[in-house]
Amino acid sequence: MTTQPIPPITLPPMRDPQLEGEWLQKALHQWLDREFIPEAINQQIARRASQIFVRQRLEGENDLGSLVIAIVTEMQAFDFRESFYSEFAIANAVSDLILDSLGIERCCGQ
Repeated sequence: MTTQPIPPITLPPMRDPQLEGEWLQKALHQWLDREFIPEAINQQIARRASQIFVRQRLEGENDLGSLVIAIVTEMQAFDFRESFYSEFAIANAVSDLILDSLGIERCCGQ
């Protein structure tokens, strides 16, 4: 059995950074609240992840894998002690939300 690398996912150019950031912040906050229990820290986590995502996109990063790595790296400085989550869970959730918004199936690497 040979394995095939998963092709990179390139996002379309950013049209409205503020709107895209607000969408991601709201969607991520809702996801965080649904996964476990609503916590006040979830809003701060969603805001920070959204800021990282938008800044990376404004700097020209459109590769979803690179964006996920940037979120993991930069969220390591976030204090997750009041949360059930980690930087990895947040980055994966952002990736899933974006793939869903683009209509890309995320099961099994397809």
